[in-house]
Amino acid sequence: MKSLLLFSLCVILPSALWGKPNVVLFLVDDMGWMDSGVYGSKYYETPNIDTFATRAMRFTNAYAQPLCSPTRGSILSGQYTARHGITTASGHQPPQEAGHVFLPKTAPATAPMLLPESKNYLEPAQITLAETLKGAGYRTAHIGKWHLGLTQPYWPEQQGFDVAFHCHPDPGPPGEYFSPYGVLPEGKPGGKTKVGTITDGPQGEYIVDRQAAEAVKFIEGSKGGPFFLNLWCYGVHGPWGHKVEYTKYFAAKKDPSGRQGNPIMASMLKSVDECFGRILAELEKQGVADNTIIIFTSDNGGNAHSNVPGTGKTEAAEKNKGAFLADWRKWAGNQPPTMNTPLRDGKGTLYEGGTRVPMMWAWAGKIKPGSLSEAIVGPIDIYPTVIDLLGIEKPERQTFDGVSYAKVLKGEGELKREAYFNYHPHGGANRAGGVWVRRGDFKLLRWFGNPCTHELYNLREDLGEEHDLAMEMPDKVKELDALIDGFLNDTGASYPRANPAYKPATGKAPAAKTDPLDNWKERQCKATVSAGILTMKGTGKPGTGFLGHGMARLNGPATVKIRVRSEKGGAGKIDSLPHAPADAGVVHSYALEVKAGEWQDVKIEIKQKGPLGTLRIYLPDAEIDSIEVVPAEGKGQRWDF
Repeated sequence: MKSLLLFSLCVILPSALWGKPNVVLFLVDDMGWMDSGVYGSKYYETPNIDTFATRAMRFTNAYAQPLCSPTRGSILSGQYTARHGITTASGHQPPQEAGHVFLPKTAPATAPMLLPESKNYLEPAQITLAETLKGAGYRTAHIGKWHLGLTQPYWPEQQGFDVAFHCHPDPGPPGEYFSPYGVLPEGKPGGKTKVGTITDGPQGEYIVDRQAAEAVKFIEGSKGGPFFLNLWCYGVHGPWGHKVEYTKYFAAKKDPSGRQGNPIMASMLKSVDECFGRILAELEKQGVADNTIIIFTSDNGGNAHSNVPGTGKTEAAEKNKGAFLADWRKWAGNQPPTMNTPLRDGKGTLYEGGTRVPMMWAWAGKIKPGSLSEAIVGPIDIYPTVIDLLGIEKPERQTFDGVSYAKVLKGEGELKREAYFNYHPHGGANRAGGVWVRRGDFKLLRWFGNPCTHELYNLREDLGEEHDLAMEMPDKVKELDALIDGFLNDTGASYPRANPAYKPATGKAPAAKTDPLDNWKERQCKATVSAGILTMKGTGKPGTGFLGHGMARLNGPATVKIRVRSEKGGAGKIDSLPHAPADAGVVHSYALEVKAGEWQDVKIEIKQKGPLGTLRIYLPDAEIDSIEVVPAEGKGQRWDF
């Protein structure tokens, strides 16, 4: 039935195919807005990307979702995540059964919110960008990470791609960045857990290089007709496999701006840049470079948080996490993969560092080389823009949230759009998640809770989202919040809402927390929360258990206050692991003592200046009522469990 529908989408005579533009979409995994030379990095080296910018239009207000699967679903469907239902990076998990309820009607009385669940797959009923192009006579290929469906009915071959080079499960690369990849072709007997169409290469082959080779092979094999190459690069996602010869070079380099400095990330970005360069070179070699629309972008903001590689990313990473961790510490110390300064925060969050991404388009003779656009665009717009540029009609049975900005690309007008939305209804630091709307320079964030809370920023004046204007501009909050209401209703979003059966603990005010630990991570210990008290018990060697938390924009010097009670008492400490390159590998440690018996307020003065990075609080077995970090300047943060 689907094949008949595709055939009917567009009927083009073979003679009309001659001269049709090709389309190349190059999507990098976890590449931040600042992670290339043309976007401002003084540390990473991306000569092919930077050269490409001289022939492209570069966007400064391009967005993605905070995580990968939602963005990928939006690219192929032209829909907001609230509509297509993939709202977190769950595409490697088993697909839900037919009739599954994604927003429960009930929850235990201890849960303050009813929380939605993400779809783990892209609906086969979607008429994807690939299917529309295939119906218009294009030869199509998907090469790389998919993350839109674990089992075969949801693979790229069933979503319009003639050629597919992929593996499953696929939150990251196929087991390892270097061959053998440990991928078992579908239907072959053996003990491997990964399946797909990726095959092992020569010993030590790098998967990003292999992607380039597969892309070249596809371009060579597409002579005589238009093609769509959808290359979703495995770099620079964890478990951060890198070429040591490149890493050595970057380890000796310093960022004059003091913002970035992770040699592993720089090494991986160099490999991504080389992959992109090989594709550009092959287009030139085949004489089709000037007749190809080329799109370069990323699936979410830069990863500014994960600094413990090899834990839970893949089976191979978990098995070898000691080796991964040792390798990371050797080259990168305690640094996160990247830094998104001047943007706030990073991957997985709704702040600009998590959602603003690089975006460039090139098409010789149609898009002005070296041009710049401030238009507010996102992954939902790629599909309608591509088919508009190609003169292909929208499939009637496909609902679009995205709009075409072909006129912007061709210099024929501005993008007419009332507002742009970003939706991430899942927990973590933001508890029940949230949604934001951007209209012009203003961005309003609504954090789901009971009640909801808001943050308002003027991004032209405050790109780093440091000055919340919500209290100063209530009328603007009301105006933009009404747009969010309309967005949630129009898309049918399964957003978090208050649990009518919730009964708060006696003496405690109602809370909207969905993560009892409030994004504190337990390491070598077990942490549980009950009746507003966090109980921490060590599971490893004495003295090794700790709670860890990224301090986002908090700077030292600062005071850490802990209200704590321990039956036996004992020694502890607080470690501050700055993310700034100048402090790479440095740990600032402060001893503390917990007395046995009654509640006490422990105060520790963090003396170093600059970003606190990650705090680790080591305690004997204890109960914690609250943790507070109070900087010498600016707002602090408090956690009441």
